[in-house]
Amino acid sequence: MSFMFRIIEKDEINTILPLVEKLNDYKVSLDVLKERFSEIVNQNYECAGIYNDKKLIGICGLWFCTRHYAGKSVELDHVYIDEDFRGKGLGKKFFEWIYNYAELKGCKTVELNSYTTNYASHKFYYNEGFNILGYHFLKKL
Repeated sequence: MSFMFRIIEKDEINTILPLVEKLNDYKVSLDVLKERFSEIVNQNYECAGIYNDKKLIGICGLWFCTRHYAGKSVELDHVYIDEDFRGKGLGKKFFEWIYNYAELKGCKTVELNSYTTNYASHKFYYNEGFNILGYHFLKKL
């Protein structure tokens, strides 16, 4: 297997939607996801992908900003690796690539949110050196 990590071009953003749908706890429709990602790509957002040969098998959204408590930061979003490729060290390699990419862009910190029921991700993030800083709250308007 030949894996490659790269930033997905804005005009390719819809290629991530099948993987985003697998994460979709809120059951957002495909049409709404398309609409939202057409807006997202024009904000401080990029998306990294893992390719096995030419097939997209993993994604991680990258939100760039400056935080008063952390300086220039990247917030990881919708992290997903296809089930067939989990448990093989690929996530660790992907995160190493992301850390290097974020440092090249001047980031000093990496942040993320994880669903409270996604225990496997919690273990992975702890092993990557992440600490819980707070809670993520959501209120729909």
